[in-house]
This record gives sequence, structure tokens and C-alpha cells, in this order.
Amino acid sequence: MKKAPVLVAILLVAVVLVIGAYSLGRPGTPPVQPPPDNASRAVKGVTLSPKSFQPADFEDFFLKAREAGGLVSWAGDWNEVSNSTSGAPAVVTSLSLTYNCTPIVEAQFFTQSDGRLLRPLNETTMQNYKEGATTFADRYKPKYLGLGIEVNVLYEKSPTDFDAFIRLFNETYDAVKARSPSTKVFTVFQLEKMKGLSGGLFGGTNDPSKAEWALLDRFSKSDIAAFTTYPGLIYRDPSEIPAGYYTEISLHTSKPIAFTEIGWHTDTSPAGWESSGAEQAEFVAVFFNLTGSLNKEFSIWSFLYDQNTIEPFKSMGLYYSNGTAKPAWSEWIR
Repeated sequence: MKKAPVLVAILLVAVVLVIGAYSLGRPGTPPVQPPPDNASRAVKGVTLSPKSFQPADFEDFFLKAREAGGLVSWAGDWNEVSNSTSGAPAVVTSLSLTYNCTPIVEAQFFTQSDGRLLRPLNETTMQNYKEGATTFADRYKPKYLGLGIEVNVLYEKSPTDFDAFIRLFNETYDAVKARSPSTKVFTVFQLEKMKGLSGGLFGGTNDPSKAEWALLDRFSKSDIAAFTTYPGLIYRDPSEIPAGYYTEISLHTSKPIAFTEIGWHTDTSPAGWESSGAEQAEFVAVFFNLTGSLNKEFSIWSFLYDQNTIEPFKSMGLYYSNGTAKPAWSEWIR
């Protein structure tokens, strides 16, 4: 079982996002303005995950996202980044600034569930990807730009495609920096896989001897060491997470560390992996405790509201889909 449903859910709403977001430009919507003075110190946030894509719920999302730490991340098809005026990343970036949030855009080029490329990484595709990211960076001067999500999964599925991506990353990094030197460019790894943990709800076995930490060295240009992390797929209770679970990262990199997706479910299923709102809140407290000594760039919770996806991801929101806050919300904004 892979984390792919999170990305798939976001991809499925990309078109709706553009239409819904623009409808927010009605009378009474605050004008676009620069990020607040403390934007550079914002270290927490949530992925784009409103209750619905109705205008009122979209506005509610951004107001709560600001309270959740001020970072808003979007992840989806790299081609969307190429549409620098009306694509979903452009809309999210503009709306984030409107509501005094800091956007994080992550461009993906393969499907995490099976490692299949969205398009062949031939010269034409790579040139288009590079030009799209560079144009977007030149236009918006984003603080953060992610290229590739859970790329160690691609390494496991197709080392050849992984090697091609390394070249794409390096060339795109240089091109983006030439247009927007202050943009922090990075790629994203799946932490549990990096540790060699493929058991539990991943469906495999845990084998630390298969850890993939060496892949960090393949991205020497990356400004940040970024990870998704879902320990609830490996451990049944937050108390089972080892004390050095996150500090181990610092043994393999001296770069600032970011968590682009963090999650723990609240449903009483899947069977054998029953959880609750109290358990999710416990995990949030455990996460901040276990990462307190790290040189953290930022931390992003996967969903603000529960989303219509598969177990166990569908109940990872900090709010229920009916609009009721879960106990973890208070723990997250503390």
C-alpha cells in the first residue's frame, strides 16, 4: 500500500480548483498583498484540502491555514506548473498571498503507487518541465519549489528513470536559481521507505538493511532534505515510534529538514489498525517532541479536512468533513 492516493486526490481536483478559486474574486475578497513580515518564520502549515471547493469553504480553508502556521502546499502534475497564469499552482500561489499565507508548490512527474511516469522522460518532456518550472519561478519568485515527490519510490521501481530525473533536477535547479536565486529548490523522499520500513500497511517487510539514505547524496544541489512521513502505516500506536525515529535523518544530512506531508488517521479501521481522535492528537505531540532538536525548515500536515480518498488517508484531517475540529487541531496550532 502506497501513499499515492494523497497525490491522486489532489490531481483529480486540479481543474475544479482553478474554476473554484477564481470564483473567489467576488466583492469583499481581500486584495492581493505581500506576505506578512513573519512569513519567513512560518514553519507549519497544511496541504490544499478545503472542506469543499465552494467559494465559502475555500475562503474558510485559507483562514484556517493561516492559523495552522501559514504555509499552504500544492502538489500535482508538473505540467500544471507550466501554466503560470491560470494553472492550479498559480491560483494557489495568488490566493496564498491574498490570505497572508506562504505557498509551497511541488511538481510531480510519476505515479507513486506504481512508479509509472506521467510522460516519458525524453528530451522534449524534460525541456518542457524545465522551462515550465523556470517560467513559474521567474513570475512568482516562490520561497519554495519542490521537484519530484517520494522519488525514492521511483528509484525502487525504475533506477533508469530515477537517473534521468537526477539530471532533470540538476538542470532545473540551475535554471530556477538563475531567475529566482532566493527560491529554495528541493526534491521529496518517503521517509519510511528511506529507513527500509515497508511492513505494516505498506504490505511488505521491515528491513533496515535496505535503507536508502545514500540517495540523499545524489541530490547535492537540493537546498532542503524533504520527506513525507506516515509512521501510522508502520506503527499501531504513537508510543511505539522509536525515540530516534526522526533525529536519525540528521545522521545522513547537514541540510535543513522539511516534512512536506505528515499524517495519522482517526478511523477505527483498517482492522487491526484502529485509531481515534485522541490517538491522532497524541501523534502530533509525539512528532513535535521527536523533531524538536532538528534543524527544521517546515512541517506540513497532509489534510486540514478529511478528504474523499481511501483508508487510512481519508481520516487524516485535522477537521472532520462536517466541519468539527479534531483534538489534534489544538495540538497542531499550540
